[in-house]
Amino acid sequence: MYNIKTMNSISLAGIEVLERKGCKVGKDVAKPEGMLIRSADLHEYEFNDELLAIARAGAGYNNIPIEDCAEKGIVVFNSPGANAQAVMEQEICSLVMSSRDVLGAIDWVRSIAGEGENIPKLVEKGKSSFAGPEIMGKTLGVIGLGAVGALVANAALELGMTVYGYDPFMSVEAAWQLSRSVIHCDTLDEIFRNSDYISLNVPYTETTHHLINAQSLRKMKDGVRIINESRAEVVNDEAMAIALDRGKVAKYVTDFPNETILKAPNVIAMPHLGACTPESEDRCAVMAARELYDYLLNGNIKNSVNLPNASLSRMGVCRLCVIHHNVPRMITRILDFISDRNINVEHMINKPRDKYAYTIVDLSERIGKEVADAILAMDDVIRVRVI
Repeated sequence: MYNIKTMNSISLAGIEVLERKGCKVGKDVAKPEGMLIRSADLHEYEFNDELLAIARAGAGYNNIPIEDCAEKGIVVFNSPGANAQAVMEQEICSLVMSSRDVLGAIDWVRSIAGEGENIPKLVEKGKSSFAGPEIMGKTLGVIGLGAVGALVANAALELGMTVYGYDPFMSVEAAWQLSRSVIHCDTLDEIFRNSDYISLNVPYTETTHHLINAQSLRKMKDGVRIINESRAEVVNDEAMAIALDRGKVAKYVTDFPNETILKAPNVIAMPHLGACTPESEDRCAVMAARELYDYLLNGNIKNSVNLPNASLSRMGVCRLCVIHHNVPRMITRILDFISDRNINVEHMINKPRDKYAYTIVDLSERIGKEVADAILAMDDVIRVRVI
């Protein structure tokens, strides 16, 4: 039914969702209407004219030129929350590793292999070098209370921690998932001032770039431990390296290593493992595939990162889908054009998002290419589909 191009290794669970619907799916598919990807960098990729949508099997999307896609009428989806359990579990592991030198202890024990019968005595003598505080009774500040942050906050409460949370953009859904015992903060300074541990769970945007910097680090407790499951760019690496060297930050656990941070002391760096579980990869791929197919078949948009979310049950004979700039009288112009041709509107929805908007109109009769082309020719119309 539709041609879907894959990039990276996509879970078979997601591919099978599309194949069962009759789609042709694969890395060599030509002129695709849809793309299903993970971390492939598309910033220099040349999109074909037929491409309608890109689905990211994961939460992050900084590998996709979302603004350029919006201007081309290409909807970009992600799969928020599908990998939340996997990331939360790694963060709990990171909490423990940031407190107790588990990795150093393991390496040291391996280094005494060959000592034979002396090993038990050496272990008892050397273990104190790797001791660290318990997390129970300590304070965790969670920055970002989306799908992952809410799970981290709730799990930390169960482990006996006091939890502060900050998220000025928290969704209603996330609020329902969050325990009432989490202390809500109105400012980041409250997190910085009170936390023994800080967990970063925000998307990377212009506003979160270098959220953790020299100024914010100065506001934190001495010996704070920081866990970064957001993106590398959320933390100013040079400032973090200085804070680690001076002992202001006792331990920095990051899933995003780079040359600067790997040279700093007291860093635990992992190779972007947060969502790397088979269960997470299956959930992300299935969610992304379903979002992609629903848009291709019905024009419904859910979990888009560059265009408005809008879903409508099908009514009428055909569906008109229009991506356009969010300007005055756009809806009136479209509806007037339709009504002038004595075509009845059965059902419709319009949703804005910043400078873009999306309109779905179910019609009482099928319209031809000439009508669609006339609408596309209107000022500020980006893309028109007739389904």
